[in-house]
Amino acid sequence: MSNEITIQVNGETHSCSFQTSLPNLLQELGFNPRLVAVEYNGEILHRQFWPQTKLQPGDRLEVVTIVGGG
Repeated sequence: MSNEITIQVNGETHSCSFQTSLPNLLQELGFNPRLVAVEYNGEILHRQFWPQTKLQPGDRLEVVTIVGGG
């Protein structure tokens, strides 16, 4: 039995290991966790909950990069 699951990230299908933590996924996808906001299954997920958030089959993430400027 495979340990791989399918999730959606910014509308694109991605595979990852079952119960990968959110910070690990962000790092695997090349995002700097300090510079993004995450919507998890339709809800903004506060950063304090990221470490205990384990990805499940069919999860939907929207990752938005924070850009500074003036």
